[in-house]
Formats: sequence, structure tokens, C-alpha cells
Amino acid sequence: MRPGGTVAGPVMMVLADFAMFGVVLTRIGPVELTVTTSFNINFLHRPAPQDMLARGSLLKLGKRPAVMDVELYSVGNDIMVVHAAGTYSIPPHP
Repeated sequence: MRPGGTVAGPVMMVLADFAMFGVVLTRIGPVELTVTTSFNINFLHRPAPQDMLARGSLLKLGKRPAVMDVELYSVGNDIMVVHAAGTYSIPPHP
């Protein structure tokens, strides 16, 4: 929590990036050196001071890039508080 009784922005950024990581690895398996190459976040509403839920989806899975979309919600609330989009780079297979 940060002053004002809300979740800190950097914490929400970590959650969104971690959700993207989970989305891509569920499709390609444990591939070492799969890394974030692009990350964009929009803070839409102030989150409630409680747990957060991340919903991630895969927009495109290519040979090297994977593009994801993530929405963050305060648990028990249907109002999206964060929208994030990102790209991960998948290393070439040996």
C-alpha cells in the first residue's frame, strides 16, 4: 500500500508484467531468456486497497515475438483499474 490507501503503481506494473510472463510461458513452455521487450501501461482508475486480479491474453504468438494484453482489477470489482500491453522476445530454438 502507498499513502492514500491504494496500491502503488510500480506494484501494479510488476503484476501486469508477471501476468504477461505467465501467459507466454503457458504457450511455449520454460524457454530461458524469454524477456520483455516492450511494455505500455495505462492507469485508468484508483484501485481499492485490496488484492488485485490480473487477466492476461495472448494477441499474437510468432517465432520470436509474443504480444500480450493484461487487465487488472481490484478483487470483487468489475471496473478495470489498469490496462497494459507488452511484447516478449522469444530466443531462437537451437
